[in-house]
Amino acid sequence: MDESAKPAAAFRADLAASTSLAALQPYSAAGLQERAKSRLIGLDAPVMTCEAVAGDHVFNPDIFGDIRPRLRDAAVLIPVVDRGDEATVIFTLRTPHLKAHAGQISFPGGKIDPGDSGPVAAALREAREEIGLDAGLIEPVGFADPYIAGTGYRIVPVVGRVAPDLRLKLNAGEVVETFEVPLRFLMTAANFSRGERIIRGYKVGHYTLQYGERTIWGITAGIIHALYERLYGG
Repeated sequence: MDESAKPAAAFRADLAASTSLAALQPYSAAGLQERAKSRLIGLDAPVMTCEAVAGDHVFNPDIFGDIRPRLRDAAVLIPVVDRGDEATVIFTLRTPHLKAHAGQISFPGGKIDPGDSGPVAAALREAREEIGLDAGLIEPVGFADPYIAGTGYRIVPVVGRVAPDLRLKLNAGEVVETFEVPLRFLMTAANFSRGERIIRGYKVGHYTLQYGERTIWGITAGIIHALYERLYGG
């Protein structure tokens, strides 16, 4: 190779490499996926044994204490829909007659069953069962921090990039409706507030996000806040 061509070639290589975090729209699905490479927990990591840095026990140590030895494992999908420069995130509104979290806003998800190969398989299965989201349209990009819920679950959030041509079919026994919230809104620190609710006689603290008439709170808001801290929190 001609010596005079080396600087130009090196420049072109550097320019190509720079089409990364700084070059992408920060709240696009592509921008999130680029951030995920260095900021989320990798899909090949032993996520079930990660340190519990997020959960109800952090907000309410006097109520929940250290419940980790008694935890059951669950997974949720955080479905980030590729909508160009401004991605959105799918949420579900649960039916009012369910035994757990009735009428609340949540992500598709549930217990990790013995037949699931891990949290990714469980999250994809639950998304298909609850809202008919085809796994072929989802590209898992990493894990957010496992969330320790006061209900006795270790919840692993699986962040997935979802193709825009999705077609949903809701399980009427579990989900009343779905809606999408801009990723930019969810990843803005000023949109989080702290609230309290009386749950089983205890005053329980939690995060809250108010998006129009939608109130996202509790476990779901806590998972979102932990995701914000990993991806956009500095």
